[in-house]
Amino acid sequence: MINSFIQLPKAQLEILDAWEWYEDRQPGLGDRFKNEVAKAVQLILKNPLHYPLKGKFREIKIDVFPYLVIYQIDKRENIIFIVSVFHMSRHPQKKY
Repeated sequence: MINSFIQLPKAQLEILDAWEWYEDRQPGLGDRFKNEVAKAVQLILKNPLHYPLKGKFREIKIDVFPYLVIYQIDKRENIIFIVSVFHMSRHPQKKY
């Protein structure tokens, strides 16, 4: 079991942008979004190979929100890299 992860800067910015957008719509909704992202990351850490492999990346859909957490596994270093937190309505080529 892998127990550590790194969020790449792109993913961090995407989370912050989404948090701000949801908070502007309804106070507390941004925090709910961040909690759902955190739940998805915990599921990844528990079973990183469970989610579908798409090329070099794996992805898990976030419950309630239209986002995917896209990640890579570095088996040698025993770490997960969160590459992107991607809104599913965006163009698929912008995932990575």
